[in-house]
Amino acid sequence: MIEVRPFDRLGHANHGWLDARHHFSFAHYHDPARMHWGALRVWNDDMIAPGTGFGTHPHRDMEIITYIREGAITHTDSLGNTGRTEAGDVQVMSAGTGIRHAEHNREDVATRLFQIWIMPDRAGHAPSWGTRSFPKADRAGQFVVLASGHAGDEDALPINADARVLGATLKAGQVAQYPLGATRLGYLVPAQGRVDIEGTTVGERDGAAISDTETLHIRALEDSEIILVDTLA
Repeated sequence: MIEVRPFDRLGHANHGWLDARHHFSFAHYHDPARMHWGALRVWNDDMIAPGTGFGTHPHRDMEIITYIREGAITHTDSLGNTGRTEAGDVQVMSAGTGIRHAEHNREDVATRLFQIWIMPDRAGHAPSWGTRSFPKADRAGQFVVLASGHAGDEDALPINADARVLGATLKAGQVAQYPLGATRLGYLVPAQGRVDIEGTTVGERDGAAISDTETLHIRALEDSEIILVDTLA
């Protein structure tokens, strides 16, 4: 089963410096039918203007994955971590027992990113932060695991959740498969391009909520860059 959530029907908040679309209830956008999808709690599609960003603020007991689509983000936190994550890279912050952080666009161009929040497998993990580059060439025609709480995904950034975040880049006409499992939930968003999933078209920056599907078959209708979350139902 696939439910498409069109980009133009997502929650929307434009603060000038931040133009955000919300796939799930967040901040002032509330839809009781879209509170979460399994352990996936937040998927925000953000544009952050140059020279602006999020001031220092707290989080706890949440796995926060940031996928940079364009530009870069500079991170600082209460653990003493500082880092710049640019397009093609991914950062993960495990908020755990508590962390304070700031995220700023220090670039001369707008930064566009997906911020994905996944609920942890339990409360009370130690907080942590990390970033990694995932060249798009390595994802050509196949899914690569970007962040994972599963054993055996050593090349991915670790998260404290029964979930995976995956990425793939497909040329028009290419097909990628992923063994989701009928008891799991998937949520897929094309960062670029359009894809067909089991006969359903998913446009650029639309969301596709997927359930009761043993194996996903994704065919690119045009050159596409896709992100998929595989989560516990």
